[in-house]
Amino acid sequence: MNYGLLVMGAPYSQPAPHSALRFAHAVLARGHQLAGVFFYHDGVHNASMLMTPPQDELNLREAWKALHKDHNVALDVCIAAALRRGVISQSEASRHGHDAFNLEAPFELTGLGQLLTLQQRCDRLITFAS
Repeated sequence: MNYGLLVMGAPYSQPAPHSALRFAHAVLARGHQLAGVFFYHDGVHNASMLMTPPQDELNLREAWKALHKDHNVALDVCIAAALRRGVISQSEASRHGHDAFNLEAPFELTGLGQLLTLQQRCDRLITFAS
């Protein structure tokens, strides 16, 4: 079966992102496919490279990056939700006249059309929200 994940919860303040990550690993361990992860609403904060949890806690951003690296899972971030919440790529920072950015590859700013494409490509789209 081919799964897609929609993550709408903020890291460390809601269990949704951690549950989504655990679900992703369970799906892959059982031999299923993971078509991609789409971060929406407060879930876009999972992509911020400024997130610095204590060393004895799971770094969710690094865990998402490892999922991408190990399994080639796309990590798409809704551009409208991200810009609204101050999560911005280098190119968008330049475009909007900002001096700094906090999103970099493998996270990619995309539109809601990418979420619809993900939904069409997978058998199940599972939403993780609080």
